[in-house]
Amino acid sequence: MAIPNDFHIGSVKSLAPLKGKANEISTDDFLQIMAATMKMPAMPGGSEGGGGSETDQLTQLATFNMLDQLSKISEKIDSGLLINQQQQAFNLMGKEIKVVDGNSFLTGVVEKVRFDKGYATVEVNGKSFYLNDILEATSKA
Repeated sequence: MAIPNDFHIGSVKSLAPLKGKANEISTDDFLQIMAATMKMPAMPGGSEGGGGSETDQLTQLATFNMLDQLSKISEKIDSGLLINQQQQAFNLMGKEIKVVDGNSFLTGVVEKVRFDKGYATVEVNGKSFYLNDILEATSKA
């Protein structure tokens, strides 16, 4: 049975950082723009100028703080997901699994667990596979 090349749904490759589009702004760029805007307060009585009123600056400061906290939460979630994946890999030790191997399937016992750039891999018959390559797992009888 031939397996299409795009068979891997949610593969590790999709977890790689996405390159930004030309019209997108990064978080760091946004924070630099916001900091520069806050340094240039508006002139009293003038409608033109830099950062606007004190209320605008407080709003920007709150936005800055919220964005910083969301970035920290995102990092912790990513770290937790990797730890969870690593624990799942260790639970597969000694179990028989069926994996996608190129255009075919391979069945064998998980001999070893390794980590490739933080992502868990399992070794079956001397070959390493990502957890996303696993189709099924059973206890070895």
